Amino acid sequence: MKKIIRVTTVPISLGKLLQGQLKFMSQYYEVIGVSGEGDGKLETVGQQENVRVIPVEMTRKITPFKDLAAVYNLYKIFKKEKPFIVHSHTPKAGTLSMLAAKLAGVPHRLHTIAGLPLLEASGAKRLLLDTVEKCTYACATKIYPNSKGLNDIIIQNKYTRKKKLKVIANGSSNGIDTSFFDSDLYSVEQKKKLSSDLGIGDSDTVIIFVGRLVKDKGINELISAFTKIHADHNDVKLLLVGTYEKELDPLLEKTETEILNNPNIISVGWQNDVRPYLAIADILAFPSYREGFPNVVMQAAAMGLASVVTDINGCNEIIEEGTNGVIIPPKNTEKLFLALKEFVENIPLRERLASKARESITSRYERQLLWDSILEEYRQL
Repeated sequence: MKKIIRVTTVPISLGKLLQGQLKFMSQYYEVIGVSGEGDGKLETVGQQENVRVIPVEMTRKITPFKDLAAVYNLYKIFKKEKPFIVHSHTPKAGTLSMLAAKLAGVPHRLHTIAGLPLLEASGAKRLLLDTVEKCTYACATKIYPNSKGLNDIIIQNKYTRKKKLKVIANGSSNGIDTSFFDSDLYSVEQKKKLSSDLGIGDSDTVIIFVGRLVKDKGINELISAFTKIHADHNDVKLLLVGTYEKELDPLLEKTETEILNNPNIISVGWQNDVRPYLAIADILAFPSYREGFPNVVMQAAAMGLASVVTDINGCNEIIEEGTNGVIIPPKNTEKLFLALKEFVENIPLRERLASKARESITSRYERQLLWDSILEEYRQL
């Protein structure tokens, strides 16, 4: 049986971003997962996916000495295991494993792009990150942007040749299991209990955000827009599902203070299962600055929510203006405020868009469709 090694920087990406995919592929290939140890989390991922795992510590920051050590460790693994394919996800894992795989003579070196953090960088840092990105693509034999918009951005920035690029199926890194993300799984009683526990009343309108509470996700703009809505509508709640990253991408101090002190902003932190929270919400707000192909937007639509998203790659493919949501410019508090205000006040509009949301996902992004397409890509190699 031919051998495939899948690499991510941290185990949560291997276990959540690609959940179920390694187990599916292991029916056809010997699959090995490589990632950081993550306090035993990698072993848990191995058990979950029923694959062998090998720990290699990789940092998400620019750490030259640690990065060189990781390249050497990956090189040793690839030389020993002799895989047919090394397939990486996440920026740092991509750079390190594509270089190591090329040095080790791995014939097929595949890297999936699920977003470009460097797009928000500038000056010397942007120049450095651009150079690293080009090196990653040069070492890879095939690059898979997980959205059409990302594919276009890569071509515009001349990171690699067009013939090296391919978007698999309709986009996304792992698709979505629409039998799992289904609001019908939750009874009226279950939803009422969770709402009550969170201090949400029967007549309240709930705007939800799911993701990291960081600047790049548009949280500063979201909190500003919400405070304006709340000034006119005391029956609107903002539900935040996610954690801060104060070292990598901190929020404005006034934003954090508002989240802490506004009783109509409910912050529940990290949740292993976001479905109950999506089930009690009415509107998804996702004002991100940059994405690859955001799972949250697919999940919310599959759960039957109308969405307000920014006009960035991924978001503007999943959401179709006037069909299942509304698209606004990024970094624009006023447009975000107006879109959310209209959804709060115009219930027939919101319900019309919500009624189309689930079908827009089941018809294009079902998980099995993507898995079969990736398997076919491997077989063609």
